[in-house]
Amino acid sequence: MLHDQIAVVTGASRGIGRSIARRLAALGAHVVLCARHREDLERLAEELHSAGQNATVFPFDLTQATQVEALAQAVREQHQRCDILVNNAGVSQMGPPLHQISLQDWDRLMAINLRGPFLMIRAFAPLMIERGSGHIINISSLAGHNPLKNGASYSASKWGLNGLTYSVAEELRDHGIRVSVIAPGSVNTEFGGKIPANADARLQPSDIADVVALLVQQRQQSFVSEVLMRPARKP
Repeated sequence: MLHDQIAVVTGASRGIGRSIARRLAALGAHVVLCARHREDLERLAEELHSAGQNATVFPFDLTQATQVEALAQAVREQHQRCDILVNNAGVSQMGPPLHQISLQDWDRLMAINLRGPFLMIRAFAPLMIERGSGHIINISSLAGHNPLKNGASYSASKWGLNGLTYSVAEELRDHGIRVSVIAPGSVNTEFGGKIPANADARLQPSDIADVVALLVQQRQQSFVSEVLMRPARKP
């Protein structure tokens, strides 16, 4: 169980992030709910409070370094620790081939999918280093292992996130901090603004939350570097 632990989850207002936040709260963690939309976060916090669980709402823009730093400072002042950081927030970019993508779309995707986790790790790793423990989990994608036609920018962001994860794990392991990446395939969410077809055949957000729960409850002497997740049946 995770009693007295502080967990920060980005993209917590919906989909995979909401499911992860629910699971960590049910395990006893105080979950700091982070996303852009305050109302969605407050509804989730009310749900968790009604179940006797602990959560704090912190709306912010992941692409703004000053707002990420303000979040880390608030966690330091209120809790003096961060035990779990889940970098879940992400956006997709499926559509035209790479040579037809606008610079604005490329920059936005990289800012959220790759620069965002960098900013979060840079802000929260010092707090974990001070305590000599912590677990960082980055939510990637199987697109970070495979070519993706008409999704090159999204794939590139996830390949980058995987490389960031493997390297940061080596940088932080001597401080007692574990860094893992989860790479799911097709998930039943409205990721990208579209209602998915064959929803029952896809991974469910709770499936990813199950793996997060497994990782953060491992004994301290080991950690799982990466988990690849696929639906049992192709959707």
